[in-house]
Amino acid sequence: MPINLTTIIGARPQFIKAASVSRALKSRSPEIKESIIHTGQHYDKEMSDVFFEEMKIPKPDHFLGIGGLSQGSMTGRMIESIESIFLKAKPDWILVYGDTNTTLAASLAAVKLHIPIAHVEAGLRSFNKKMPEEVNRVLTDHLSSLLFTPTSKGKENLLREGVSPKKIIECGDVMADSVFFYAKQAEEKIHLLKELDLSPRNYVLTTLHRQENTDQSDRFREILEGLFLASKERRIVWPLHPRTEKILKNENLYEKASRLLTLLPPLGYLDMLFLQKNALVIATDSGGVQKEAYLLKVPCLTLREETEWVELLEKGYNRLVPLSREAIFECLTTKNESSIEWESSLYGDGKASETIVKNLIQFSKLE
Repeated sequence: MPINLTTIIGARPQFIKAASVSRALKSRSPEIKESIIHTGQHYDKEMSDVFFEEMKIPKPDHFLGIGGLSQGSMTGRMIESIESIFLKAKPDWILVYGDTNTTLAASLAAVKLHIPIAHVEAGLRSFNKKMPEEVNRVLTDHLSSLLFTPTSKGKENLLREGVSPKKIIECGDVMADSVFFYAKQAEEKIHLLKELDLSPRNYVLTTLHRQENTDQSDRFREILEGLFLASKERRIVWPLHPRTEKILKNENLYEKASRLLTLLPPLGYLDMLFLQKNALVIATDSGGVQKEAYLLKVPCLTLREETEWVELLEKGYNRLVPLSREAIFECLTTKNESSIEWESSLYGDGKASETIVKNLIQFSKLE
């Protein structure tokens, strides 16, 4: 009998990670069979469907359509819906990614039904409990039976919290797998530069979506004013998350942002990879984009007070930017040194997905 594995995803970074792992799972068929639940946490065509299409992720077996709600309402409805699927499907394992409400909801539903949980991207810590993502990742780690950590730092965090070393597997990062696999396809997107009137290494690529940045009006406005000031000296390209676009409009900042910045709709994975690779610098509050910047050898400025990807700070590939308009202006307009020595091994060799699948099969046999 094949191992019955259910993968639960709902947000852009999870689609990227799942693409690599699903490809590795398919290579081990019929030993292991995957079904996919898409919660709909991030859903519009540009934030979801395009990823499944261009990355050839298997079509979800279940789409829940749960998004755009408060933290508690979203998580609660997800638990209820996911539990009903688990009761019928009776998976041998569930596989969750990262630190979203989708991740926590699936883990809570599974643990109540005594279904073992495998957590990809385990052990990351920002040590800021005000972040919903930090709460989600810590709880998920302590509910999980198998913890796939991308770095030695992640393993150290888990051991310090009393997690059994038998549960922890340092496997590298599945986002590195995706960047390496799709990099050549992304190079075909060169037409984007002409369409947007851009030159390589002559623009700042920005993303902004974290709740702690967007939902505090004063903080959000300070970041925006920093971007507006910097736009006088740097071309700033900003693919907008739908929720961030809504907040811009609610704050009466959308018109000004449209005049001073190059606002884009959400981009597919290959378009985003191409624009990241050709940027002068990337300014972001996304954990995934921080890693992609490093993997593409582009300096990164993180619009947060801390990051879970501490090794990027230690190596100088990433900098935390104080969230004041003056600091953002200075960081975005200062010339970036081109003498960074880029290591290529921080997040593995592009085979993390294979390691995850191999270990899932081995642990299933021990259950």
